[in-house]
Amino acid sequence: MRLTNKHLFLVKAFMHWAALVPIVYLVLAVMTDEAGGDPVQYIIHYTGIGALNTLLIMLCISPIAKRFKQGVLVQTRRLMGLYVFAYATLHLAAFISLDLLFEWSLFLTETVKRPYILVGMLAYLLLFALAITSLNSIKRKMGKRWQKLHNSVYAVALLVPLHFIWSVKSEIIEPSIYIALTALLLWARKDQLKRMFSR
Repeated sequence: MRLTNKHLFLVKAFMHWAALVPIVYLVLAVMTDEAGGDPVQYIIHYTGIGALNTLLIMLCISPIAKRFKQGVLVQTRRLMGLYVFAYATLHLAAFISLDLLFEWSLFLTETVKRPYILVGMLAYLLLFALAITSLNSIKRKMGKRWQKLHNSVYAVALLVPLHFIWSVKSEIIEPSIYIALTALLLWARKDQLKRMFSR
């Protein structure tokens, strides 16, 4: 079945549901003491994985739309991009508030001292720039610069899995899987990336 603009509302409604249900689950897990022995690290890890999952889903949209000729799906990329930013913001907020207890000097020290935090902050700043420029009015004002900025989502796709694997001490299977999935998605866009970097 070919999706049309008439189906767009239902598609976006499903995406809202799929992105919000995990947050509800997290709240319930914390409230019912089901967040493990270290709830703080559970929350930080959970929201970080949420950001990475939504990022990978967003990167899947264009290849799926092209492969199955469902062009209307492209109109959902901004929505998923904003959810990537939302999860990343929850991840950062949990780290600053629950782990560092708003010790801003410690946050700055940790960012400089620990490469995985520095990489994560760089990815977050890029996501912040993408989020605030996602409005159509800003897109029109930026012109060609908008596309150049939003191409940095591919840099985010490299930085986030790197942030993940550098943040773990021993268990590297999960981050390695994410790195492989990200590499696969970027490989699927190799021709587009080649054209982008050859300009």
